[in-house]
Amino acid sequence: MSPWSWFLLQTLCLLPTGAASRRGAPGTANCELKPQQSELNSFLWTIKRDPPSYFFGTIHVPYTRVWDFIPDNSKEAFLQSSIVYFELDLTDPYTISALTSCQMLPQGENLQDVLPRDIYCRLKRHLEYVKLMMPLWMTPDQRGKGLYADYLFNAIAGNWERKRPVWVMLMVNSLTEVDIKSRGVPVLDLFLAQEAERLRKQTGAVEKVEEQCHPLNGLNFSQVIFALNQTLLQQESLRAGSLQIPYTTEDLIKHYNCGDLSSVILSHDSSQERITAQEIDSYLRRELIYKRNERIGKRVKALLEEFPDKGFFFAFGAGHFMGNNTVLDVLRREGYEVEHAPAGRPIHNDIVPQLQVPVLDRHISTELRLPRRGHSHHSQMVASSACLSLWTPVFWVLVLAFQTETPLL
Repeated sequence: MSPWSWFLLQTLCLLPTGAASRRGAPGTANCELKPQQSELNSFLWTIKRDPPSYFFGTIHVPYTRVWDFIPDNSKEAFLQSSIVYFELDLTDPYTISALTSCQMLPQGENLQDVLPRDIYCRLKRHLEYVKLMMPLWMTPDQRGKGLYADYLFNAIAGNWERKRPVWVMLMVNSLTEVDIKSRGVPVLDLFLAQEAERLRKQTGAVEKVEEQCHPLNGLNFSQVIFALNQTLLQQESLRAGSLQIPYTTEDLIKHYNCGDLSSVILSHDSSQERITAQEIDSYLRRELIYKRNERIGKRVKALLEEFPDKGFFFAFGAGHFMGNNTVLDVLRREGYEVEHAPAGRPIHNDIVPQLQVPVLDRHISTELRLPRRGHSHHSQMVASSACLSLWTPVFWVLVLAFQTETPLL
């Protein structure tokens, strides 16, 4: 998962209200017990029809960090559904081509030509540092699976001088020690896609790459330079040991496991840097949340109407189900009854609540592998989690609702 904390805005205040932790697995939530905990630890909604269909809110982090905390009824809904849909699909060669071209500068341009000289030099220096450190960041388990530092660096950062600045910024954000150490473990969306393929479920996607990629390219140049500069400042401070991060991806994972992402509270001030950050935040919320919610909701409606006898499982970023004008709201306006499914409630009376997808011990395929041709399945385009501060609501917006990142070839 690329960390999308681009600039010094404000610390997100995440107020814990979630469910009790289960099993001492990595990512243990230590949630405070609440009387309504069964209502909280669930990102599952039932679309009332016959057969029923489901919405499930995902988070773009390694699935091993959250799987043990996902309620059994969410896993049951996945097993019972005959069709699984995600946001994006990389099985189509055009999708891969469109993603690559969307990130590139116009023909004949290089990053050195468009960036201010000081930022370009700092960027090059930082990438040299990352390349030097990456062998120390790799884990024995990764090396045992055949992942090596030079290959991994080239897979992530290759051809960086041809990319648009906004995509270089996201690349820099994904080149952190914690992010590198988690490469090779599928993020939750990819894990579900692999399971759907293994179980021979029909799969699909509700969006095309352009619909996620173009809004990022729509940021104006001054906003992009601001964001890239802030990203470099943050990485340079981390390297120098002068920055202590109060909130990280670990906090976001905890709150997802507790089921309390909706408790995010934002504060603002009027400094010029914060105003610039807020302008970017407002733009991305509008383009990557609200407009997409309308489009996704209408496409879900069309699928439900086209296949009235099929049960769907729609796995989208959790941000699409939070706040105002959600995908749920779109379906409800279209006349569908959509109901939250609390953690303790079986989705069917004849299903054992303890049922779980029995695949956790099997070999984990690496994110570095392209999807196999043949049976269609979604491939998560957002890589694994990274250790950066939740300094801006943009982090929250994009980690929970955005999936575009170049697949590692």
